[in-house]
Amino acid sequence: MTSAELCRPPSARTITRPITLKCDQLTKAETLTVAAIERGAPALVEAQSLVDRFQSIVRRKAEADLDPWLQDAGTSLIASFARGYRQGSGRRACCHHRTLVERPNEGPVNRLKLVKRQMYGRAKLDLLEARLIGAT
Repeated sequence: MTSAELCRPPSARTITRPITLKCDQLTKAETLTVAAIERGAPALVEAQSLVDRFQSIVRRKAEADLDPWLQDAGTSLIASFARGYRQGSGRRACCHHRTLVERPNEGPVNRLKLVKRQMYGRAKLDLLEARLIGAT
């Protein structure tokens, strides 16, 4: 199936699903579509591999792999994403996991807010205090 055999170019939605799935999860028609896309648009294949690498970096929290990825992505179809990621808060968010520490008072504060929402407009501070103390 060559690019001439495709009557009209498939939509972005039609392309996105097959190229993001693994080869063994595709139907025969999707496999043929992916093969035609790979032959006709090698830049799209490169962009897909960069997206896979980025997902892997974020999942593994591999901060050291970000700079080489940003360099590779800077000259591809996803260059605007890489530029925005470099300038924006994405880099800080990816690297913030090392400094993030769960505070010990988050659970009780969350429980207090939940009870306040449940009792909204029904009672004053004394009943709220009795409910919280009784709940512990």
